[in-house]
Amino acid sequence: HNYMSEKNIDKRACLECKDLIQGREDKKFCSDQCRNSYNNRQNKDLNAYVRKVNGILRKNRRILDELNPDGKRKLPKDELIRHGFDFHHFTNAFVTKNEKEYHYCYDQGYLEISPGWYILVHKKEYVD
Repeated sequence: HNYMSEKNIDKRACLECKDLIQGREDKKFCSDQCRNSYNNRQNKDLNAYVRKVNGILRKNRRILDELNPDGKRKLPKDELIRHGFDFHHFTNAFVTKNEKEYHYCYDQGYLEISPGWYILVHKKEYVD
């Protein structure tokens, strides 16, 4: 019997379905379907977290947009909270020369101007 052909017999199991894998030595899955199923299951928790955060960011942006139809508005923090705004989630921050820190949810921004009071701004040329 041929020693080389016996050595090349593949005895690896697919990480998803446990069927034997044929082909390249570094293959981990027997098919694209098994690879996709395995990776989807592995990333399920991370994807759920990302979806949750993206939902909060979209909601924050919608709230700022609805409360600021003219592009600039002063309002109390309580009004933002009453609409369900989450101050812990924003897409970026911008610090001015005067060290004022604006927070943005995409193109909609806010700045605390005094304790409990905010100014809402709309950034027309949003840059990521």
